Amino acid sequence: MRLRTALLATTLMAAAPVAANATIITGPYVDLGAGYNLVQNQHGHFANNPTAGMTSSSQYRHKDGYTGFGSFGWGFGNGLRVEVEGLYNYSQLNHRSGAPNRTSGSDQSYGGLVNVLYDIDLKQFGIDVPVTPFVGVGAGYLWQHYNPTTTTYMNGNVNRLGGTTGGFAYQGIAGAAFDVPNVPGLQITAQYRMVGQTFNNGSFTMSSYSPAGLSRGNANFDHRFNHQFILGLRYAFDTAPPPPPPAPVVVPPAPTPARTYLVFFDWDRSDLTARAREIVAEAAQASTHIQTTRIEVNGYTDNSAAHPGPRGQKYNLGLSERRAQSVKAELIRDGVPANAIDIHGYGEAHPLVPTGPNTREPQNRRVEIILH
Repeated sequence: MRLRTALLATTLMAAAPVAANATIITGPYVDLGAGYNLVQNQHGHFANNPTAGMTSSSQYRHKDGYTGFGSFGWGFGNGLRVEVEGLYNYSQLNHRSGAPNRTSGSDQSYGGLVNVLYDIDLKQFGIDVPVTPFVGVGAGYLWQHYNPTTTTYMNGNVNRLGGTTGGFAYQGIAGAAFDVPNVPGLQITAQYRMVGQTFNNGSFTMSSYSPAGLSRGNANFDHRFNHQFILGLRYAFDTAPPPPPPAPVVVPPAPTPARTYLVFFDWDRSDLTARAREIVAEAAQASTHIQTTRIEVNGYTDNSAAHPGPRGQKYNLGLSERRAQSVKAELIRDGVPANAIDIHGYGEAHPLVPTGPNTREPQNRRVEIILH
């Protein structure tokens, strides 16, 4: 019942809801843990049992116990980890079955193991949570020590068992690591371990106290199985996040060239012809389909004038401004906002076609509509 309850507790901890990304260890880490140790019943074999006067066997039933470990390891970044672990186990004994007698005492084991573990990256299955399940196996050497363990018989005889021996040990591991929010590299672990131990025959001594005096024998035990349920903390030192991917190179769009429309006028006139109104309408329509921030309307004249000399140049400057005003008014009628239009009059300056003085040139009598 105790074993089933502990397994259920470990399962519930692993199923707790969480969010965010899980950590796969790269580089060195340390791991510390402690928890409950449940030892299965052990079969003991007693040679030259001083009390029974012969070789006998029985079971030792263990009670509550605890375990603790510390390890140092290395993660390879692909889920695989290797670590060296130091382990300590303690367990109480509460009776010896098979006879109406009472046994009390405790035992402990300690030593080291080398573990190989694998972290399961849940993101490869489309699960993005800060939990990393892991499994592993280990092998090493553990010493088993019986603290003075006393068996009292109904006839008044007393047996005492003690001693230390060592042997091959192995373990299987299954658990999960939970990332601690806002602490890179730190994880809480919950795991189940099954630790098996082997021993050498005749390694423990037995003393018997009876009215007949003191006598001695020896004992050995079958395979020992520890079931452990552990909570721990694990810290990975290499917690620098992977370098971000290079930022995409953003190529700025090529500037859109200004679009220009030419509107031509009759000599000494500023009113629009039917063709001129069509061109203005085209410019107004284009301004709604392209990204236009400003519309420039520039008026010009040729270098002929109704009045000669400087007076004629001044007259032409005014005529170019009136032509620009006519085009602006037509643009507004075609739906262009007035505040988007800038007008200028340049008179005889900037001719489209170079000519001699006082020459009537139709292409120089114009207004340029420039969409910026």
